[in-house]
Amino acid sequence: MRFLKGHGTENDFVILPDHDAELDVSATLVAKICDRRTGLGADGVLRVVRTKRSHEVAGQASAAEWFMDYRNADGSVAEMCGNGVRVFARYLVDAGLTGSSEFAIATRGGLRQVRMEPNGDVTVDMGKPTVLGESTAHVGGVDYPGVRVDMGNPHLACAIGDPVAQLDLTHQPGFDISLFPSGVNVELFNPVGVSRAVMRVFERGSGETRSCGTGAVATAVAAAALSGDTTGTWTVEVLGGTLTVILDEDTSYLSGPAVIVASGELMLAE
Repeated sequence: MRFLKGHGTENDFVILPDHDAELDVSATLVAKICDRRTGLGADGVLRVVRTKRSHEVAGQASAAEWFMDYRNADGSVAEMCGNGVRVFARYLVDAGLTGSSEFAIATRGGLRQVRMEPNGDVTVDMGKPTVLGESTAHVGGVDYPGVRVDMGNPHLACAIGDPVAQLDLTHQPGFDISLFPSGVNVELFNPVGVSRAVMRVFERGSGETRSCGTGAVATAVAAAALSGDTTGTWTVEVLGGTLTVILDEDTSYLSGPAVIVASGELMLAE
């Protein structure tokens, strides 16, 4: 099968064009593709399907021609991926599958409007974050209180006093399974200066990644709450670069680079 490889602030994805939903993309195959030693290596897989061909999101077909079928690196299905949407949009534009600089993409987390910026960045309307209360992440023998944020997928964003660079995120942080029965993306961040935060993230199904778009928005929400705000523009520094998050009264926006770096033929089999 044909593939492409892209990344957004080093959050990397394998893209599988499957316009008419003909491929059998199992969890086992996705995990093989994402293996960084025996596969192509990626944080996840973006399958490109015409929305009307997918029973999961067929109701969004009138608003979005293309569905981003996103899978985590372990093969599990995910609702949304902020950096993934931006890379997906870059692919659609580069492949000539859309003639507009602004368009909608169907996801399991709902429609996402994207805009291609003149400087090459991609901006996506991430929807209004939903704050669900507080919880705690357990990392390296320390409990870090944080904010539960629903971005179409679950997040626990924790402001910590320890430098995030010193954290050991080789293992899944502990969390309250009763609050997150399907797992959770855990962000740990240091507020640094005005409207700026440094973040690391452990994504469910993928482990620590170099960046996480939905996690950057969740981090901005939690950082803003520390100063009593719900709106504003935030710069979120991740291991793979810098993302900009805008929070307003009605929605949130995520902006940053997204590039396609390779294409070829995939010869892996289950």
